[in-house]
Amino acid sequence: KGWQDASDIGAYSLMALSVGIPALKGDGKGALQAGGSFLATSLVTEGLKEAFPKTRPDGSDRKSFPSGHTSRSFAAAATLYNRQGASIGIPAFVVAGFVGLARVEGKKHYWSDVAVGAALGTATGLLITRKPAGKNASALMPWVEHKGAGFTFVKAF
Repeated sequence: KGWQDASDIGAYSLMALSVGIPALKGDGKGALQAGGSFLATSLVTEGLKEAFPKTRPDGSDRKSFPSGHTSRSFAAAATLYNRQGASIGIPAFVVAGFVGLARVEGKKHYWSDVAVGAALGTATGLLITRKPAGKNASALMPWVEHKGAGFTFVKAF
């Protein structure tokens, strides 16, 4: 139960911060983009869970792939990174990584579920969230293909 609680606290805190920080700063566009990234990652995640039913490590159901907690956490972290900068975004990615670890340790997911959730959430958050006007745009995009995976870094000057 401890890992489950830890993953819930981490995931829901990141989601609240990614909407709450811009809202408190009067950045309605940023709050809306954060909400959009959650909606998009949730739709894709739940669609994949239905399309590829996989039994969880604890045997509780067949909704293991991909990890929803992880995908939403990484979407929130990517949103925070894009809208608030690296000083908030990088710690958010660390917390998102902890959420994924907690899902595996809590026997709710396999590492593959968490990896796909992390890639999905990061991609969704970075694609939907835009940097505020006046900031240089950059993105770290995960990619997966049939023979490998990696990251691509893009920077606009």
